[in-house]
Amino acid sequence: MTGRIITVAQQKGGSGKTTLTVNLAVAMRRRGLRVAVLDTDPQGSLGRWFMERLDLVGEDEGLEFSTSSAWGASYESEKLRRRFDVVLIDTPPKIESDLRPALRVADLVLVPVASSQVDLWATEGVLDLAAREKRPVLVVLNRTRSNTRLGAEIAAGAAELGVAVAQSQLANRVVYAETLGRGGAVIDVARSPAQDEIAALTDEVLAHAGGR
Repeated sequence: MTGRIITVAQQKGGSGKTTLTVNLAVAMRRRGLRVAVLDTDPQGSLGRWFMERLDLVGEDEGLEFSTSSAWGASYESEKLRRRFDVVLIDTPPKIESDLRPALRVADLVLVPVASSQVDLWATEGVLDLAAREKRPVLVVLNRTRSNTRLGAEIAAGAAELGVAVAQSQLANRVVYAETLGRGGAVIDVARSPAQDEIAALTDEVLAHAGGR
């Protein structure tokens, strides 16, 4: 059985695509899944994280990093899915032609939306492309602030987009940035509410992607 391809996409930069990618990758690996992460963003943040992780925990045959151009995403991910249970693609903050190959091959498109109206507006372009490619979408609310009017407005706006919205939300926690910069993930550190957030989100993502 071939693996599942999950593309993480958002038109707006700074939405948390790489943070979402690495935390899902490590959480899935901890569950015994073989995971590959594919970086198509020229900024290379995912690759830098992976090299830091090698220094932090050493090599792991069940967690592999690869890179490709945006146009090569479909070819490279199809190769990886033959050897891994899950392939997570981190994409550049662009739409149209640069994003299409990564969307076309996806079993699920994850769209992180940070708590701002600008992020919510930027989501529309990605959703339109995913709809054209007939790919299922799961919107993930990221950097949320509980009990605020803005948070409630963003959640309500996401619900009106006409696609699935994850029940699990990632709060605005410093631990996400701290662990990412060291090559880690929130699951690597002492007990934190962020671990529960990622665990719950991992359940939802795997269910939507048809994984284990």
